[in-house]
Amino acid sequence: MDATDLEYRARTRTGCIPPELVSRLFERGHADVVELQAGRGQWFCALAWARSSGEQDRQADALEVLAPYLATGWWTAVEAAARLLEDWGRVDEAIEISRVRMEAGHPMALEFYTRLLARHDRAEEAFTLLRPHIGELPLDTVVDVAGAAGRDEEAAALLAARTEHRCTDFPWCCNGVDRDTALGYLATIRERQDRADEAIALLRASSSTLVNNREQLAALLGRQGRLDELRAMAATDDSGYAVRQLATLLEEAGDVEGAIAAYRHTGEGVADDSNSVFELAQLLARHGRVSEAIDVMRAQAEAHNPYDWLLHTLAELCLDQGRPEEGLAHLDALAAARGGEEEWDLYWIRLPLIAACDGVDEAIAQARSHPEGATWYAAPDIAQLFASAGRTEEAVAVLEQQASSNRFDLAGHLIDLGRVEDALVVLLPPAPSPPKQPGGRWHDEPPF
Repeated sequence: MDATDLEYRARTRTGCIPPELVSRLFERGHADVVELQAGRGQWFCALAWARSSGEQDRQADALEVLAPYLATGWWTAVEAAARLLEDWGRVDEAIEISRVRMEAGHPMALEFYTRLLARHDRAEEAFTLLRPHIGELPLDTVVDVAGAAGRDEEAAALLAARTEHRCTDFPWCCNGVDRDTALGYLATIRERQDRADEAIALLRASSSTLVNNREQLAALLGRQGRLDELRAMAATDDSGYAVRQLATLLEEAGDVEGAIAAYRHTGEGVADDSNSVFELAQLLARHGRVSEAIDVMRAQAEAHNPYDWLLHTLAELCLDQGRPEEGLAHLDALAAARGGEEEWDLYWIRLPLIAACDGVDEAIAQARSHPEGATWYAAPDIAQLFASAGRTEEAVAVLEQQASSNRFDLAGHLIDLGRVEDALVVLLPPAPSPPKQPGGRWHDEPPF
């Protein structure tokens, strides 16, 4: 095994059995296949097998299957093994294997190692290790470890210095630790010290455009029970966080009408927030007011066509409530407003509704008559119609026509049929060699 190859395959899902299909193999009684593939360089199989073995008090077997992966020095394997050891109560061993990688210079190991120390009564040591690297690590690590070490004031002083910084070329001029970010973390420390007024003042002093700080402020006001201030914030906060926080608190207190009103009456000038509308619809549905929930989502879809997730939510609400005809009528009206034509990324949403109204065969016939019905990206939706009707062989036949583009869906259905060897052929073709990684063992490029 080679760390670069393992990392490449895990990041890109190239030549591997992905976690969701490993779970499917276990669920369908094919644990022996998982064990076999774990010994053949299939990381997700090895990890799942190790977890399963640990749960059965076979820790030695779990570590044995992980050993070849650990031997490569691959950080993902080291972290996974350390977490398992910690879960098993073997904390000293978890600390030791992560310490070795930290000392080897892996950029992610220091954060993991110090958090591990802090969880096990060695927070002072952890903070001392972190201090020279502040500015290089995520600030939440520093703040969390400082709290466990009882060194909040020291961390606060470091953050306070950052609040004087005025960015000239964010994030390059400050390594991502700009003034408003520092204020947010400083507020976290002040709240932890029971200095809520200071924390609120800090968050209010930060830029009104920083969404994270507005979310933090809304949550803080909620935890402190300062509903009047939360209502005032909700009236002017176009991020929607204050509205959702207020509604959540009111619903938890049994004031459902108040929660609904929070979404519906948030003051003038508040930007239309589809996420809040979705939350309102879910709230109404939870309390048996399904017709109102459907009306809310339909109105939002009309205002924001063609947001696919809005149409999907509307369709699912109607389907879940046994009202597929109504769902189709809404989708038809919305399609007519767009000129009567729908591309596949919107059209597929109606297929489960058609199946519920007129049967699976009619839904499949309509799907295939669509101009994009024969494309590779339509195949999984058509296959799912077959599979949901228990016609998995037909689902496989659809996907086999576009196998190279739908290998994970195809393999999943093959596993359901017990055709595991065929699924492995689909998943594990001869893999190309990973590209050379310049500059050493680590990389920071995205997977695609």
